Amino acid sequence: MSSLAQSSAESGNGTFEIIAFRISDQDFCVRTTTIREIRGWSPSIPVPHSPPDIVGVMNLRGSVIPIIDLAHKLGMKSTKPTERSAIVVAEVHEMVLGLVVDGVSDILTIGTSQVQPVPEITTSFDRSVAEGIITHDSGMISFLSLSRLFQPSELETVAA
Repeated sequence: MSSLAQSSAESGNGTFEIIAFRISDQDFCVRTTTIREIRGWSPSIPVPHSPPDIVGVMNLRGSVIPIIDLAHKLGMKSTKPTERSAIVVAEVHEMVLGLVVDGVSDILTIGTSQVQPVPEITTSFDRSVAEGIITHDSGMISFLSLSRLFQPSELETVAA
């Protein structure tokens, strides 16, 4: 059973909640169950010799967490954070991390029928990081899987 079908079977009504956000004029979303909080943009402390998608670290109520440039992680051009930018704090593979996005747009309840498979575009696009494309009244939203985007071994390196 796919993770989407399993989630809808667990919810009992064929719906689930997502948080939608923008990166470089494109809409993305993740399940709200992976999100701990949304914070306004604040600069982080750079970490020397860190991977290029690591912006730095920040203090989150006494815990130091890595801040990830989600645009860079997705292979997109990074944008300079502004006062409208946000840090989406997520828990992935039992590790808390912050994801820099251009802005959070909405929290939506989505029906499983609104999720379409990602079309085969090119062989260079890693479809495994997306759970699908959500069709919505205002357009389409790329539905990301944070657990597939961030592999456990990669997060161990970030935490070290």
